[in-house]
Amino acid sequence: MSGPSSRMLTLLSLLQVRRDWAGDVLAERLDVSPRTVRRDVDRLRELGYRITSLRGPTGGYRLAAGSELPPLLFDDDQAVAVALALAVAPASGADIADAAARALATVRQVMPSRVRHRIDAVEVATAPESTVVDPAVLVAVSDAVRSAHVLRFAYTSAWPGVGTDDGPTRRVEPHAVVARSGRWYLLAWSPDADDWRTYRIDRMQPRAPSGLAFTPRPVPGGDPAAFVAARFRGAEGTADPLGRGWPCTGTAVLHVPASGVAPYVDDDAVLEDLDDGTCRLTTGSWSWPALAARFAGFTVPFTVVGPEHLRTATTALADQLRASVSGAHASRTRPSGNR
Repeated sequence: MSGPSSRMLTLLSLLQVRRDWAGDVLAERLDVSPRTVRRDVDRLRELGYRITSLRGPTGGYRLAAGSELPPLLFDDDQAVAVALALAVAPASGADIADAAARALATVRQVMPSRVRHRIDAVEVATAPESTVVDPAVLVAVSDAVRSAHVLRFAYTSAWPGVGTDDGPTRRVEPHAVVARSGRWYLLAWSPDADDWRTYRIDRMQPRAPSGLAFTPRPVPGGDPAAFVAARFRGAEGTADPLGRGWPCTGTAVLHVPASGVAPYVDDDAVLEDLDDGTCRLTTGSWSWPALAARFAGFTVPFTVVGPEHLRTATTALADQLRASVSGAHASRTRPSGNR
């Protein structure tokens, strides 16, 4: 450690990332004696941080929530992370743009110049989402997830005049809040539907807390974000050969080097260069005809590797295109009749 101040900053960071710390473990992490840890804890307490002592063979410490906000201490990387998060907050979909701008100005004002220069070097221009979430609603939904209590809410339909605030109150078991493409979603188990459901939080109006606890169930695949992404792609589950939730996945050899199509390939695809100037592409889509059209959209000759559903869809697409061209040619050459 370079000095007591730097050591206290590291100590505070450790206390913030884990609930309980044994005294000897903290001493080992900080490379100091347990006595020095006790002195640093006392200094943090004098600054307003509520740190409680734990009983045990070597003692321990816990950073408790305080009634007042004490002075905040960040190392350089933490300060940069906080500032960048505040800078991109308007694009998050939460209605906090003004508050984030004021918070960023406050944080930047107290930054040392070396950190301020790092922040100023990154110019962030964000376009706020047209649909934003009320922070109070986001907090209420997140709290229901954290406490594992049944959530009651009204849900506004995407169609005007349908499913307004006066609609029936829904009751679900909330499991996760997921941010996706600038919008916030709740992944919940619906006892009425006996299935998982996804709700846009900007359309939710929470009712009074139910007070009814439930036992959270495992999310299929173990990853709420991946499960929600899979549902948006039309998949019933989360697993496919790409691990991305596409309901239809296939492979074809494109008769062009990989560099010729790489700029147009989705991030979740697998592209391999072959020795003969061709490349192998594995990608997915929401249906077999759509996947066949995706391969055809590269406008280069290609050979389907599989599966059979993709071969069938590609043959049908080729027949459809030939029929369309033949029909258009016939309509141009057909006599118009006697004049």
